[in-house]
Amino acid sequence: MKCLPATKPDLIVKPRLIRQLFLPPLILLLTLGLGYVGFLVSEHNSIRALSENGERQLELHARAVESEITKYTYLPSLLELEDSVSTLLNDPDGEHRQAVNDYLEGLNRRSRSRAIYVLDTTGRVQATSNWRDADSFLGEDLSFRGYFQAAIRGQPGRFYGIGSTTGEPGYFLAHGLEEHGKLIGVAVIKVRLEALEERWQKARLEAFVSDENGIIILSSDPARRLKSVRPLTPEIKERLARSLQYYWWPLNELEPLARQRLADGVELLTFATHTDKPGKDINVTYLSQSRRLADTPWRFTLLTSMQELRHEAIVQGVLVAVAFALLAFLLIAWNERRKVLATRLAAREALEQANSHLERRIAERTQDLRASNERLKGQIRERRQAEETLRKAQDELVQAGKLAAIGQMSTSIAHELNQPLAALRTLSGNTVRFLERGALDTASTNLSTMNELIDRMGRITASLRSFARRGDDKGQASLGKALDGALQVLASRIEASHLSVQRTCAELQLAIDQTRLEQILVNLIGNALDATAGASEPTLWLDGRMEGERYALRVRDNGHGIDVETRKHLFEPFFTTKPGDHGLGLGLTLSASLAAAAGGNLAVEHPADGGTTFILSLPLAAASPSESP
Repeated sequence: MKCLPATKPDLIVKPRLIRQLFLPPLILLLTLGLGYVGFLVSEHNSIRALSENGERQLELHARAVESEITKYTYLPSLLELEDSVSTLLNDPDGEHRQAVNDYLEGLNRRSRSRAIYVLDTTGRVQATSNWRDADSFLGEDLSFRGYFQAAIRGQPGRFYGIGSTTGEPGYFLAHGLEEHGKLIGVAVIKVRLEALEERWQKARLEAFVSDENGIIILSSDPARRLKSVRPLTPEIKERLARSLQYYWWPLNELEPLARQRLADGVELLTFATHTDKPGKDINVTYLSQSRRLADTPWRFTLLTSMQELRHEAIVQGVLVAVAFALLAFLLIAWNERRKVLATRLAAREALEQANSHLERRIAERTQDLRASNERLKGQIRERRQAEETLRKAQDELVQAGKLAAIGQMSTSIAHELNQPLAALRTLSGNTVRFLERGALDTASTNLSTMNELIDRMGRITASLRSFARRGDDKGQASLGKALDGALQVLASRIEASHLSVQRTCAELQLAIDQTRLEQILVNLIGNALDATAGASEPTLWLDGRMEGERYALRVRDNGHGIDVETRKHLFEPFFTTKPGDHGLGLGLTLSASLAAAAGGNLAVEHPADGGTTFILSLPLAAASPSESP
């Protein structure tokens, strides 16, 4: 066999050690880096797509807000066309106030506004649509309101604030009323815009509108309403306090946890969002897009949650990392396979040279193995013949044991049969005489008794035939029937010895031949009868229980027990302590052999309170019994 040239250890170990130490951390760092890059790229692309879609949503909802706040702009100017209004403003003490109140009430109902009222040039309310309410504006001095001051200067008054009388927020539109080029008063309409907020909430839209002061006046989230989106200067705070535009509201600043400007009007804002669990707030990042509303100094802001976007970006990053890790694993596996192939190619030449040498050695060994194989076949045949002979001898011993037991019981059996025969002889003679006399009832009774005696003799002979029958190696047996058969065979001895039998066994099927199980039980019960001979109250206990996958039958007696010396030879063949005419010394040996052949075993215990307990353990019929060694 050709050997490869020796290689210096330091030239092999060092590169391999370097690869083992530095390659895994390098692959891990590259995996994490590529995963983070994938996350950033996916997030950037998702933000761009989200921004484009947000622009369309922003334009759509902003136009809806503009439409809502401009559809009422014409109403204040309509009051110039009503003569009763100008008459009331020229003569406030006249009788036209109730007519104007009724007119404004009807106009307010048709336009579905919150309130419509008329002020004189001093800012006092002369007529109003809510003149019936307890919190009516009638007689109120609203000259401090910004919308009145703008209208008195000839400018359109646009004002969002909280009413100083009712405390309700609303949008106020004011228009100066003129007559012959002279300003005689101001018409004001108050509109509530909460319907916009309700529509946003139903559409699950995150949006708000901020006025010229940076105060959020409309919001889908009530928690953000009347908060400032930018810091308020002391001058602005003083002006708002004088005008009571927001009444006495604190006007706290809505400060995001983080802010990142992406473009003009586009930002990333992070807010702390409250959850149902107390103290478990979560941080949510929004894409904020805003634009100014037409004809107003207000701004509409649309917030789009980036939670799902972040999740998708994380998933994309993980997929990139997993893909790189898989690719790295495949490259490493390919490199290792290439090395293995190179090693195999290098070793193939040496193997081919060694192959020719091995073939010669194999040819030499084959001849030796062939001869050894022939010898083994002969030994196997001899072993099988010996096993067959042993099995036949064992069957003969079993049958001899049965016949020996029957021989021992012959006297009792003869006695059991003589009694019914003598009774039959007497009854038959009496029956003939009764028939001659015409006593048919008495004759019928005798015949019934004779049938019962014949049945008794049949049961005795049937038990002997069943017990004497040869058994098979395989089969299944009923434990209850086997106990009944064994007790029937030994009935005369049990009755003669006045033995008390206590049975607590389950009715089940065991994996053993019925005849062989009966033979084992006859041997064990017969030994118990011998052991309890001479006892004052001889008793036999038959108790069964499950032990794992086997059923253990415990045959216990209260006899004289077994001495220590006899216990050593208990299962040896032809060993017996009985007289020569009472047994061959094969009962326990054959019983243990039959139990082992069925996959079970026979054991013995010696209780401390006296007597002997034999334990017969056999598998259930449902389980295939293991082969005996």
